Amino acid sequence: MNNHGARPLIPPYPDSRPRALSVSELNHQARHLLETSFMQVWVEGELSGFSRPSSGHWYFSLKDQKCQVRCAMFRGANQRLRTLPREGDQIRIRGKVTLYENRGDYQIIVEHLEPAGLGELQQAFEALKLKLQSEGLFDPARKKAIPATPRHIGVVTSPTGAAIHDILTVLARRCPAIPVTLYPTAVQGRAATADIVNAIQRAQQHGVADVLIIGRGGGSLEDLWCFNEEAVARAIASCSIPTVSAVGHEVDVTIADFVADLRAPTPSAAAEKVSPDQNHWLRRLNEQELRLSQAARRLTQRLHTQLGHLSARLRDPRRELQEKAQRMDELDVRLNKAIAQRLTQTRVKTDHLTQRLATQSPRRTLIAARDQVTRLHERLEMATRHYLKQQQERYQYNAQALHVVSPLATLGRGYAIVRDEQNQIVRDASQLGEGAAITARLGHGSVTAKVTEINSNGD
Repeated sequence: MNNHGARPLIPPYPDSRPRALSVSELNHQARHLLETSFMQVWVEGELSGFSRPSSGHWYFSLKDQKCQVRCAMFRGANQRLRTLPREGDQIRIRGKVTLYENRGDYQIIVEHLEPAGLGELQQAFEALKLKLQSEGLFDPARKKAIPATPRHIGVVTSPTGAAIHDILTVLARRCPAIPVTLYPTAVQGRAATADIVNAIQRAQQHGVADVLIIGRGGGSLEDLWCFNEEAVARAIASCSIPTVSAVGHEVDVTIADFVADLRAPTPSAAAEKVSPDQNHWLRRLNEQELRLSQAARRLTQRLHTQLGHLSARLRDPRRELQEKAQRMDELDVRLNKAIAQRLTQTRVKTDHLTQRLATQSPRRTLIAARDQVTRLHERLEMATRHYLKQQQERYQYNAQALHVVSPLATLGRGYAIVRDEQNQIVRDASQLGEGAAITARLGHGSVTAKVTEINSNGD
């Protein structure tokens, strides 16, 4: 108690209520739970409420008779689709279940979308595409070049379809001079596959077309399916004629497009690609004709100007010849004078040299030189004989003196040179031991012996 008698303060009891989650925390945990529980799902239903804002993303609902779920397909995924889905379409989607936290909406992020009921066809398409691609049938290196100006165009399509009409219309407009041969075939139904293969083979056997358009007009995936058959793909790939695939509309893609040497988005576009434009050729021809005419006119003017200049500079050739003849006469006179003068000088010089040669004839000198050589030769022989005699006498004297002091002479008088096993000369008996091997060099030859007794007293 304090001085004023007031009661002490009691701290309040701790709050025992559970901690409340914020809305953000709840949505975040719910999103995490959905994404970890549903890694990827396939869902089928009716498309409803389709929206495509300027961002390029798609938003829609997928529903059945009882429920619906919100879906979002972002631009990076929907750009791979060939067709735009429509309200009420039955579709199948593949995606991830998640929660849009800002609004707390449960939704599916769609990664793939396809029409319901076409899944098996699409799988067959992808499987065949992968198989043929692994075999190299799509390799650009094996594709043949399309001729820039074909001499004959072959068309494999239905004779009653819109495709042949479109192709002939374009060819008639662009270059009607090119002949066209139709190889009729069914382009829809079960019999179409074999028909298309046979038509391609007939075109090769015919041997007139240097480019072959293969295709038909637009239709559903089932209508175009014969162009996704393996037999048709291999027939196109092995065709010896350059091929152009022209199946359906621009958004339609078939296996034939991948194996053909060139893909055209439509039959009309195929006719555009294989045929030259005669109007373009005519314009180019007119332009070339104009340029040639202008160039010829400029060349004529330039040559005319050059001709005028050359005509002004041209002199009468007779005058030129007269000047040349006069010049030649002058040079002829000068040449004759020079020759006469040179002959005179040469004659005088020759006479002078003849006189000098007569006074300084080498005959006398040669005779004197020959006599001197003879005398020197005799003196050389005498000196050589005298020198050799002196050397011989000196050699004999030295040989006698050498023989006197030679150890061989000493050995000839009965002495010997003794060497031990190390080939050292033995001068003292103490250098040897009993049993030692010795070699004695005599006056003639040598002997090897063994020491049996040593006498150091010299007796």
